[in-house]
Amino acid sequence: MTTITNDQVKHVAHLARLAITEEEAVKFSGQLEAILNFANQLEEVDTDNVEPTFHVLDLQNVLRPDTAEQSLSQEEVLKNAPVKEDGQFRVPSILGGE
Repeated sequence: MTTITNDQVKHVAHLARLAITEEEAVKFSGQLEAILNFANQLEEVDTDNVEPTFHVLDLQNVLRPDTAEQSLSQEEVLKNAPVKEDGQFRVPSILGGE
């Protein structure tokens, strides 16, 4: 069983530049102790025959296949453009000047 003291909590808070009260130190020491004790319980689980995995579910790529298809013509793309010039969209200059 892991024991976290109030002084340890205050020391870590000081290192993290956090101001905590005595009541908070008591509260956090109990919470941190519970977390560490749970982690210790997990270490007791026999995982010798468990295959390592990066995710618990067998995920599959759900995207459609990448297939070549007929795209829109230049005229169709530009038909609703507010301003067009030389077969391209005309947009305001962002570097100054026109």
